[in-house]
This record gives sequence, structure tokens and C-alpha cells, in this order.
Amino acid sequence: MQKQTLFLLFLFFLLKQYCFAQDDMQRFKAAQLACSRVSQACSKCDDTIKKYFAKKNLDYPPKDIYLRVFKAQNEMELWARNNAQGEYKFVKTYHICALSGILGPKRWEGDRQVPEGFYFIEQFNPKSEYYLSLLLNYPNFSDSILSNNLKPGGNIYIHGGCVTIGCMPMTNEIIQELYVVCLQAKLNGNNNIPVHIFPTRFSKVSMNYLTREYGKDTEKQKFWATLKESFDYFERYRKLMPVCYTLDGKYAN
Repeated sequence: MQKQTLFLLFLFFLLKQYCFAQDDMQRFKAAQLACSRVSQACSKCDDTIKKYFAKKNLDYPPKDIYLRVFKAQNEMELWARNNAQGEYKFVKTYHICALSGILGPKRWEGDRQVPEGFYFIEQFNPKSEYYLSLLLNYPNFSDSILSNNLKPGGNIYIHGGCVTIGCMPMTNEIIQELYVVCLQAKLNGNNNIPVHIFPTRFSKVSMNYLTREYGKDTEKQKFWATLKESFDYFERYRKLMPVCYTLDGKYAN
């Protein structure tokens, strides 16, 4: 009898948590759509995005999307899949209109670097100074260990406009589309949308370039080697490796 009571209490707790989560999501949706920039972006872009997904036989609104960034090429790729067990399918490439800094991770506030590594979208800002913006969870655990302890920097966004000191500006037109697809994914249960930022596509040509230009920087070479493992895994399986860390802040693949 006691076990049955405990089980029922556990079920009640789970149901209560689920209801709270649903209420939070409804409030989030209402707050987003109450902003004119978001509602206008949805009206403008939703049908177009739906056609992109239909051409790839992907469900829309999406259940699972993934953004992959290549700094050297100024490109951001949108990938999606219909379920957590499936392979990601390529949807579209977006041009990043400006990048600051050089190749390599962000290590302190004011270095003008765009981060490199494995992140997710932490916040949707419908009233951004740069039209619409998506906040990344920089610094992540790796950054908090390997970057400047006192001033690692922060406020790294994917945003509108075309100016940057470490963010990824997409222009107002493109951020409308990206914001809408990310918002639709979040509302459909994709709470932590992954955003992986690489210095470049890791081809033989690009690896030769990185060795030639940054060969003496052993820290960058070691760091990029861990990123390459994740890149190669995705290229082979069209799935993401779990993001894990060692205690000293390195990515553990």
C-alpha cells in the first residue's frame, strides 16, 4: 500500500511539472507573438520556411533543428530531422554578413572573437537593438574553465543588422527567417537548439591552411582537433555527438 501511495505521489509530481512546463511555454509563446517584429516575421516567413522543409520531406513546424557555423566561410547551415532517432537533413545555408576577430575560440571580454565550440540557443530577444536576436549560452563549461576567469565575455548573439564585435549578424531580413524557424522549433519541444561553431569546414585543404597559418599555435591545434572529431562524426552519420567535457574544460569526444 505504501509503495502504491508513493507511486501515485510520483505520478502527481510529474503531472504537475508537465502542467507548469506547458503553462510556461504558453506564456513564452504569447509574449513572443505580442511583439510586432515577431508576429510580422511569422506572417512574412512561415509559408516560405514550410516550403523549404516540404522539399526535404521534413515536418513543419520542426521537432529538431541544428545550426552549424563556419567562420572562415561566413556561413550558417540549417539542418533538421523529424525525430530524435533520425538523421539530420540539410535545409539551407545562410550568409553571415560580418565577422570580427580571427580563427580560434573566444577567450576574454573585448577580444572581438566569435566563439568556437558547442552551444545552444539560450534566449529569444524580440526587442533587440539589432532587430531580433538569439542568445547563445557562451560561456559554456569549457569556456568558463579555459577563458579569462574574471572577464570571459558574454552576450554572444545571432542577430539582425550587419555590425559585430563577436556576434553573428545576419541582416534583418535573414534574422526574421532564422528567428521564426527557431521559435517554431522551440514551441514544438526543441528547447535547447544546438549551435556548433567551427573555424572552417575540416577538409584536407582547410586543414593544410590551418597548419600553415596557425601551426605554431599548439593550443589552437589541439582545440581544433577535438572540434574536428565532432565535425567528422556528423559528416559520417548525420547525427550529433554528445557534448561532454573533461574537468579541465576540454571537450571529451
